[in-house]
Amino acid sequence: MQPRNMSMSGVVDLAAVKAAGEAKAKAEQARAESARQGGGGAVSPASLVIDVDEAAFERDVLQRSTEVPVVIDFWAEWCEPCKQLSPLLERLATEYNGRFVLAKIDVDANQMLMQQFGVQGIPAVFAVVAGQALPLFQGAAPEAQIRQTLDQLIQVSEERFGLTGVTVDSDATAQPAPAAVPAGPYDALLEAAVQALDAGDFGGAVQAYKNVLSDDPGNSEAKLGLAQAELLARVQDMDPQKVRQEAAENPADVAKQIAAADLDLVGGHVEDAFGRLVETVRRTGGEDRDAARVRLLELFEVVGPDDPRVTAARSALARVLF
Repeated sequence: MQPRNMSMSGVVDLAAVKAAGEAKAKAEQARAESARQGGGGAVSPASLVIDVDEAAFERDVLQRSTEVPVVIDFWAEWCEPCKQLSPLLERLATEYNGRFVLAKIDVDANQMLMQQFGVQGIPAVFAVVAGQALPLFQGAAPEAQIRQTLDQLIQVSEERFGLTGVTVDSDATAQPAPAAVPAGPYDALLEAAVQALDAGDFGGAVQAYKNVLSDDPGNSEAKLGLAQAELLARVQDMDPQKVRQEAAENPADVAKQIAAADLDLVGGHVEDAFGRLVETVRRTGGEDRDAARVRLLELFEVVGPDDPRVTAARSALARVLF
């Protein structure tokens, strides 16, 4: 796949359209809040390259982009050009020493993020600056062109948003990665989880599925079962009438909206559950917004990624996030 035009002119235009001055003010406010809470100190070299999933996207990308440009590398294990581009981006992230952070997103495991950014093929590289998503290039490219693009991104980020990067603690050392444990057969554990579900022992089912996922985090059957078991465990002691009444009377209470969404889904009102949480994400911020977004992602797991109602809700969520 040939790289597309790597000019940064689109970044400048998009920044203007989305009111760069307002975004800069928000970024400065976020940095001040981070400093007030004790954040904003030196980071370790290992934190310059991070793996990001849907659950951590707001924290690790959107929030971090108020301090430093975040370059996103959409990749997959089967993608041969990705195997050329990703190591180069990782090396440059280290070399640029805190002028940008590289977030790596596996498209196979994070379909929603791929859809939100409109990724049509990989490798694809984007940036997020002060919460604004900016396309950079698609496909492998010569190092000189990539360096030029990064230099322009850093310049735009500093001039328009006041982002000067993060300080890197060169004395910090990365912790060694734990040794990989080969995944084994989990038929007995999965059967035990199903039996626990049938018996109404939702806590036992949750633990059985977690036991599988602790060894095999990518086990799709365990992921789906865990999402279902946790949902059933949450609603088993709820008073449906009371929960729905409280949600109607307290539209700004995120916890009550989340509880009502759980009941909506269990009751078969899938679109109502999704719509309630998308709206909650739209009108909230900070930890409340993140809580509603994470619960929505969990409910997507319950229904299944191929369901058209999930696809529609993912698009709606993307519209309120960006």
